[in-house]
Amino acid sequence: MSEGSRPRRPNSAELIAAVLDDGSWVSWDEPPLPVAEPGSAYAEALAAAAAKAGTDEAVVTGEGRIGGHRVAVIVGEFRFMAGSIGRATAERIVRAFERATEEGLPLFAAPASGGTRMQEGTPAFVTMVKITAAVGAFKAKRLPYITYLRHPTTGGVFASWGSLGHVTVGEPGATIGFLGARVYEALYDQPFPTGVQTAENLWRNGLLDAVLPVEDLRAIAARFLNLVLDPADRPDRPDPSAHIPEDVPAWDSITRSRNPRRPGVRDILRHGADDVIPLFGTGAGEWDRSLLLALARFDGMPCVVLGQDRTAEAADKPLTPSGLRVARRGMRLSHELGIPLVSFIDTAGAALSKEAEEGGMAGEIARSLAELVALTQPTLCVLLGQGTGGGALALMPADRVICAENSWLSPLPPEGASAILYRTADRAPELATQQRVRSRDLLADGIIDWVVPEHPDAAEEPVAFSERMAQAIAFELTELTQMAPEERMAARHTRYRAL
Repeated sequence: MSEGSRPRRPNSAELIAAVLDDGSWVSWDEPPLPVAEPGSAYAEALAAAAAKAGTDEAVVTGEGRIGGHRVAVIVGEFRFMAGSIGRATAERIVRAFERATEEGLPLFAAPASGGTRMQEGTPAFVTMVKITAAVGAFKAKRLPYITYLRHPTTGGVFASWGSLGHVTVGEPGATIGFLGARVYEALYDQPFPTGVQTAENLWRNGLLDAVLPVEDLRAIAARFLNLVLDPADRPDRPDPSAHIPEDVPAWDSITRSRNPRRPGVRDILRHGADDVIPLFGTGAGEWDRSLLLALARFDGMPCVVLGQDRTAEAADKPLTPSGLRVARRGMRLSHELGIPLVSFIDTAGAALSKEAEEGGMAGEIARSLAELVALTQPTLCVLLGQGTGGGALALMPADRVICAENSWLSPLPPEGASAILYRTADRAPELATQQRVRSRDLLADGIIDWVVPEHPDAAEEPVAFSERMAQAIAFELTELTQMAPEERMAARHTRYRAL
């Protein structure tokens, strides 16, 4: 939908009807806390707002079902004093989060607010702290949190519970931002730049996962809840790990891994996953095309997916520090949602540039390694194609590592290693053999656990290979989730201590 179109702006009741399963809404609201002196101008303003909005406060709370899943709901009502947050509003929001936490319910929030209610001043302003604390307690229980930022979502609401969702979606054309444009103009005597505080611009800058009309919300929210909540069937799956790689020259594998027709992470998801919900950006104003972040299921097993995207890397640019910050967002999602993480390595190497150095590439690699090693959820790494340098290593430390037959791992491209040692790239094939980069050597050295076969090259059988890799992922996720967490973490520590 274009920014110039005028999408329908549903009120709270209309949004609830559009998103929840028919007939499932149950209100949790009690009469709001008294905050105005009877007969005062503020009391009259509250009464007039209630008459206009048809609600007794600027948010309504309750529960319903989305795709059959029971969920807690908080929906803003902008017609009630511009959706502003006073003390009674904040108390209602906090109680909804607390009840959802106690009852173990996912929460869907759809704010529409101008921020703090000016009639109540600082006492209302500081309630954003207790709202944020309630969100933190809720997320600590590993309960899913979806936010739908409507027109407008600004000020303290955007700077607290509006920005803390696991998945954050914007209403088309919505004004979303921290600073009110009228406040900016009053303070600086000039208009705020146009086109900045729009849902579409925030999406382009990695602050939203999607921009969706209300009509699409129920289906997308149901898919998200199905993916992260539904218990997976865990049938006994045949162990696919007996394959021994062919004893082919390392340079053959490197050449095959660079074939532009070789399937990448998107092909694995397209042909092998049950469902995929792509996410976007770091949530902090950055994104990187070469690092894919998604929620997915493999044969019923849910996971967070981090994938180095060979196609985007070739067309756009190598992995940057912001790409690793996207990866670290995925690690946080795995922890907060309580589901496994699967990382795909397929990179010609991280960016080597002034911008990458100044953007903290080395530090981001270190933080990615540290957080992945310590992640308490089951982790699986898939060496899918090229595995060059620190950009590859940053996504590798996992409970289990599986490898496509023609994938490889090296501190530098073999040409680079040859240039360092011999001042020429001509001896790259020789260096590839010496450095033990191929899957057969990685298996013998205990760096990987087993090899997924190619017959003889994934580029010649992209669909069959993608399905075979997806089956291997499902097998490993099943095995890992059935292990006791303390046993799994101890085995991970032993694994990397022994390298």
